[in-house]
Amino acid sequence: MDCGIITSKTVLLFLSLMFWAAGAGLAYVGAYVIQRYNSFQSFLDDKTTLIPATIIIVVAAVMFIIGIVGCCSTLRESKIGLGFFMIIILLIFVAEVAAFVCGFVYMKRLNGELEKSMTTVFAKYDGTNTETRAVDLLQSQLTCCGVRNYTDWSSTSWFSSHNNTVPLSCCKTNNTECTGGLDQPGLLNTEGCEPKLEKLIQDVLSYAMLVVLGFAIIKFFGIISVCVITCRSRRNDYQQMYA
Repeated sequence: MDCGIITSKTVLLFLSLMFWAAGAGLAYVGAYVIQRYNSFQSFLDDKTTLIPATIIIVVAAVMFIIGIVGCCSTLRESKIGLGFFMIIILLIFVAEVAAFVCGFVYMKRLNGELEKSMTTVFAKYDGTNTETRAVDLLQSQLTCCGVRNYTDWSSTSWFSSHNNTVPLSCCKTNNTECTGGLDQPGLLNTEGCEPKLEKLIQDVLSYAMLVVLGFAIIKFFGIISVCVITCRSRRNDYQQMYA
C-alpha cells in the first residue's frame, strides 16, 4: 500500500471519526444562534439570521450516520460506499459554504435594519405590553439604555407620561436609589443598546462562520482523499483484468 493510499485512508478515517464531534459542535452552534435570536427577536424583523443556524442543525443531524458509513467504506475500500460518502461530503460542503455566505451577507445588512426595528420597538414601550418585556430584558442583560444612548428615551411617550424618567431597567445593577431620572446619569447605564446588540449578534455569527469554514476545509480534503482511493482501486482492477 503506497503512501498516497495510507494518507488518504488516514484522512478519511479521521474525517469519519470527526463527524460525531462535528455534529455535536455544529448542533451547539446552531442552537446557540437560534437561542440568542429568540431572546431578542422583537428587535430583529429580518429572520435571515436563522438561515445559517437552520442549515447548520440540519447538517449536524445527518453527521452521526455518515461517520459510520465513512469508516466502513474506507476500511473496505468500497467503491459504492466511498461514492456515497463523497456525495454526502460534497453536499455538506456546499451547505456549509452557503451558510457562510448567508452569515456574511447578513452581517453587512445588520446595522441599518437593527437600528430601525429597535427604534420602533422602544417607541411602543408602555410598561405592560410584549415590547416592554423585550426592552426590559434587553436593557438588563446588556446593561444599556435607549437605542443609541439613554437620552433617546426623551422622545418617547413613556418619558413624557412618567415625569420625564426612563424605565428602571436602565438603572445600574443593584442600585436601589435609581429613580430613572435623567438628572442621575451616574445611576444609569448610559450606553445605547443598538451598538451592544449589533456587536453581540456579529460576534455570534462570526463564531458560527469560523466553525463552518473550518469544517468546510476538512470536507474539501476529504473529497480529495476519496478521489485518490477510488482512482487507485480502479487502477488495481485494470491491472487484475489484464494480468
